[in-house]
Amino acid sequence: MTDSLTDKVAIVTGSGGGIGRGVAMLMAAEGAKVVVNDLGTAVDGEGNSSSPADGVVAEIKAAGGEAVANYDSVATMEGGENIVKSALDNFGKLDIVVTVAGILRDRMIFNMTEEEWDAVIAVHLKGTFSVVKYASILFRQQRSGRIITFSSESGLFGNSGQGNYAAAKAGIAGFTKVVARDLGRYGVTANSIAPRASTRMTATVPDTARQMRDARGDRSSAEPVQPPSMDASGVAPMVCYLASDMADGVNGQTFLVYEGNVTLLSLPRRIRTIFKQGRWTLDEISELAPKHITQNLTNPSPVQPPRQ
Repeated sequence: MTDSLTDKVAIVTGSGGGIGRGVAMLMAAEGAKVVVNDLGTAVDGEGNSSSPADGVVAEIKAAGGEAVANYDSVATMEGGENIVKSALDNFGKLDIVVTVAGILRDRMIFNMTEEEWDAVIAVHLKGTFSVVKYASILFRQQRSGRIITFSSESGLFGNSGQGNYAAAKAGIAGFTKVVARDLGRYGVTANSIAPRASTRMTATVPDTARQMRDARGDRSSAEPVQPPSMDASGVAPMVCYLASDMADGVNGQTFLVYEGNVTLLSLPRRIRTIFKQGRWTLDEISELAPKHITQNLTNPSPVQPPRQ
C-alpha cells in the first residue's frame, strides 16, 4: 500500500535517528509532509546539533518527499509550541503527532540524582505533553487528528536501573489513555507504542534487561525467538497505520511492536479478589491473603547474598 498518508502533515519528534527516523521516512514515503524534530543531543541529552534532523530531511527530499527540520527542545512548553508552529508555518496545517524523542540517564535508584531524574522526566513525559497540548488545540478545532506516543516495556513491566525512564514511560501510557478520552469525541485518536528496536539508546542498556524480559515469559509459544538486533524501522509500519484514516476507530490502546510482532496489550485487570461486607481486619487479611491473593507471586528481584 502506498500514499496512505497523502495530504497529511506530520510531526515526528526525535526523528534524527533510530525509531523516529524510520517513522519519518515511511510517513514521507506514504505521502505525508513531515516536520523532522531533533535537538541533536547525545543519548544522555547533552549537547545539540542540527545535523541529525538535516540529514533525515535531505534523505526524504532525495526520495521525492517533503520535509522540514526543526531543532526545538520538547522539554519546554515554548519548544512544544514552536514545533507545532513549524508545521503550520511550513505546511499550513497539522494532522499527525508522533512523540519519539527521549534520552537515557540510567542509574540504580539509590544512586540517582535529582538532576538525572528531572532531565529524563522532562524530555519523555513533559516532552510528550508539550507537543500534544498545542496540537490538541488544533485537533479539537478541526475535529480530526492522530496522536501516537511512545511508552516502553520498562514503564509497563519495570526494568532495573531505569526508575526515571520507567516512571516517564508509565506516565506516557496513562497520559495517552486520558488524551484518548478527552479528544475522542472530536474525532481525534491517541494510541501508544511500546517498541523493541536496536538503537543508540538500547545499546546502552545492559543485557540484564533482555534477561528480565525473557524471565517474564513475554513471548508466545508460537513466536520465534527474536535476534538481539532488531531494525529500528520495523516499528514504523504500525505507527503509520495508526496515523492513517484506516485506524479511525482505534483509540486509547497500547501496542507492543517489534520485527514481525504487533501485540495489543491489555489494561490492568483484576486477577484475584477476596470480599466481605465491611472492612477487613489485619488479622483477617494476614490469614486469607496468602491463600487467595498473594500465593505463587514471583518476586522480580529476590534477595541475593551479600557480595564478598
